[in-house]
Amino acid sequence: MQDEDPDRIDDAPEGPSKSARRRERLALQDLAEEMLRLPRAALEGLGLGADTWVAIDETARIKDRRAMRRHIKRVANCLARENTEPLQALLDASEQQSRQAAARHHQLERWRARLIDEGDGALTEFLDAYPGADRQQLRTLVRAAQRDAARDKPDAPRKLFRLLREVMDAAGD
Repeated sequence: MQDEDPDRIDDAPEGPSKSARRRERLALQDLAEEMLRLPRAALEGLGLGADTWVAIDETARIKDRRAMRRHIKRVANCLARENTEPLQALLDASEQQSRQAAARHHQLERWRARLIDEGDGALTEFLDAYPGADRQQLRTLVRAAQRDAARDKPDAPRKLFRLLREVMDAAGD
């Protein structure tokens, strides 16, 4: 058993390590950078403090990249005094919406490509999946898109994409 020396200084550090504090600071900077990309209307319900709002409002006038990096650090320092959980939830929801929109766009692209490449077979499948679609209008646009795709013209494939988007929106997909 060791003797307990009251004069001995404990070598164990108090609080988080320097590297842990640095990771936290960098995470706050990333959070601040993502936050500054959001529209003001999305941020208004977060209950941010006055200092944070002043920093957010100054963002629009900063053009220099180095100044923007310093500004992001300033916003991160403001966020360090805020409750960031609602902001993180907002950013997560925004990212989820972006992923869903991208997945939907890719689905539309796949349908358009299949309709142009495969023709009536893919059209039948699409109409089975979306019975509310106008068969004649789709068939006409598919044929026009096939002709335009062969000539490297984008008009009819774009119109087909828009119609597919309208049909899928009407179906709730």
